[in-house]
Amino acid sequence: MTIHFVEVPDDSPVFGQTTSAFARFGHAPAIRSNGHLFVSGQIGRRPDGVPGESAEEQTELAIRRLEEILRLEGLGLGDLVDVTSYHVAIRENMSGFLAAKQRLVKAPYPAWTIIGVSGLASPELLVEIRATAAHPGDAGR
Repeated sequence: MTIHFVEVPDDSPVFGQTTSAFARFGHAPAIRSNGHLFVSGQIGRRPDGVPGESAEEQTELAIRRLEEILRLEGLGLGDLVDVTSYHVAIRENMSGFLAAKQRLVKAPYPAWTIIGVSGLASPELLVEIRATAAHPGDAGR
């Protein structure tokens, strides 16, 4: 089984100065293995590290980060097969989440689980999205 660790370049316009969080928290942005790309949870921070002001903005930022990691592997949002999103104050923030999700994620849709949580890694964060994509590059190895 081949394992490939994905790295986000330090000069990424989507991640900006936030790439240091991968080392600080001790995890890879994504790992490719056995025909899948496993993407770590993505949050709604702007490239300067400031979180989005609303659930809708944070969701868009998190999806754009997810999309950038997919792009680095030659994939897109259409390659997603399984997504889990975690939401603080889920009832108050669901409409903003759905607005961004519906604007950015198009059919055919991946399997998606939505979970309410009491908090995320930083108190200002409202959403985190982790995903798995099909990756044809090493299928069957």
